[in-house]
Amino acid sequence: MNSAQTISDSPLTRGLGLGGTVAVCMIDMIGVGPFITIPLMLAMVPGPQALIGWLLGAFLAICDCLIWAELGAAMPRSGGSYEFLKEIYGREKLGRLLAFLFIFQLSFSAPLSIASGAIGLGGYAKYIWPQLSHRWLALDVQIFGSPIALSLSGGTLVAMGCIAIAVVLLYRRITAIGWISKLMLGGVLVTIGWVILAGFSHFHGVQVFSVPPGAFHLSHEFFLGFGGAMLIATYDYWGYYNACFLGAEVRQPERNIPRAMITSILVVSVLYLVMNISILGVIPWQELAGAAKDESRLFMISTMMERIYGHAGGVIAALLIMWTAFASIFSLLLGYSRVPYAAAMDGNYFRIFARVHPKLKFPSVSLVALGVVAA
Repeated sequence: MNSAQTISDSPLTRGLGLGGTVAVCMIDMIGVGPFITIPLMLAMVPGPQALIGWLLGAFLAICDCLIWAELGAAMPRSGGSYEFLKEIYGREKLGRLLAFLFIFQLSFSAPLSIASGAIGLGGYAKYIWPQLSHRWLALDVQIFGSPIALSLSGGTLVAMGCIAIAVVLLYRRITAIGWISKLMLGGVLVTIGWVILAGFSHFHGVQVFSVPPGAFHLSHEFFLGFGGAMLIATYDYWGYYNACFLGAEVRQPERNIPRAMITSILVVSVLYLVMNISILGVIPWQELAGAAKDESRLFMISTMMERIYGHAGGVIAALLIMWTAFASIFSLLLGYSRVPYAAAMDGNYFRIFARVHPKLKFPSVSLVALGVVAA
């Protein structure tokens, strides 16, 4: 196979349509992040003006998305950034080095990103089953002179198990994955929709617009706070670029990749903003900001639902958020697994990662290896 990995000679199947591509991007973007970072946002910008952080984050995401969209439409191959760096800086010159450095750092960052989503899922599982917090093993070790605490609990096993399930679900044709992604997105939209409806059905507008004195005083603390808020918002919007990692498996990529990415950001930004307003109408921002200091921030949505519907409502909310977190893990594994494959096809990574399932036509070794390391 030609190392350029042209559109025509890719062994992967172009089976993702516009709907499936949008679903993959959206479930990657949402995940558990917006449900646990709301207190952190309010701790950075104490007051409902933190909502501006979500708007600024969406604007920044659109600016970045337009660049990704143009590159993805022009070079619809597996690997996304790996391919873009080679083309921009020269396939046999600096581009090859930068592409290698990208896949090298991704070997560490991708499993950590997937693991963080799994840990968030395990955290919400503790709300339903508090016994999962019990530590069966706790060790303090020294790594390069720095103390590291290692522990194993029931929540850890839940996190590892959900990664294993995601690998099993992804071990199939891309056409089937498109339908699974749409099903998962349906569950995500139900979760956010329920939070929004619950919030507005018990809404107290005074709480939303109770701006603290001097909130918009242009001081050093003001800009530092909004900088931190935008950092959190950017984290919660990240994931729209997943379509570019799957470029070799998207139908009509020159049209569907840009449309999927822009659509994802616009829909998600509206959902985030409306959901935050609905939550602030039920739980005062002062309480949410205070929750940023302890583990209670992980369960704020369940706490809100418990106040409205009782304990059963909190449990149902936790289960739905676990669904949302799992959908994000599923999408992260899907997109990131294509990058080692692309590098291996190019001779810039371990050759075994170039293996494609003979019948199902997906990078089987890359997918399983990434899942094992993340777990």
